[in-house]
Amino acid sequence: MLRNMKSDIQAVLENDPAARNMFEIVFTYSGLHAIWAHRIAHRLFKRKWFTLARMISQLSRFFTGIEIHPGARIGNRLFIDHGMGIVIGETCEIGDNVIIYQGVTLGGTGKEKGKRHPTIGNNVVIASGAKVLGSFTVGDNVNIGANSVVLREVPANSTVVGIPGRIVKRNGARVNDRLNHAQLPDPVIEMLRAMQKEVSDLRAELEQEKELAKERNKQPVAGGEPRL
Repeated sequence: MLRNMKSDIQAVLENDPAARNMFEIVFTYSGLHAIWAHRIAHRLFKRKWFTLARMISQLSRFFTGIEIHPGARIGNRLFIDHGMGIVIGETCEIGDNVIIYQGVTLGGTGKEKGKRHPTIGNNVVIASGAKVLGSFTVGDNVNIGANSVVLREVPANSTVVGIPGRIVKRNGARVNDRLNHAQLPDPVIEMLRAMQKEVSDLRAELEQEKELAKERNKQPVAGGEPRL
């Protein structure tokens, strides 16, 4: 337990340039307090002291603004930066050296039982406001962009952005089908273009009918002069 606490403090020192010293980290970092409270609650949860574990979890949530279900499994050196609004579900598993920013949700998608929350690999960064929802794996060395909504498995060494989340980089190379925010279709413009095409087609048909009518009028009537 003491070894885990030391590694948690070291993770803060390495990942937060604002961290000045161990005293400040221990007494002022709510993310660290939430992790330590969870380690206690998780031990009680494994011993089937469910109610007491949930009470500690809820007390931690009240003081830190971070909700971690006591059933969640968290690896070493997790760094929660700021942390307000983070929710981590019961069957979630988090690997080592993971960084999570404020507003992140590691949750489920419904009322299914069993494993219903994501498994996060090692060396993963989940940016502010991202939502990872469902029972799937996020591989090692993955970066998830701010406010992304990830609903399916992410391979290792990838970068994910967007709603729904799409892989834009894999193994250091850009993916061809990346989301291009500068070239998104505008539904209003597309509708106006379709209407303009229909009007042009109708005008062409009317002009064709006029020409045919003129040709018919010029044809002679049997036993008489041409129509005028």
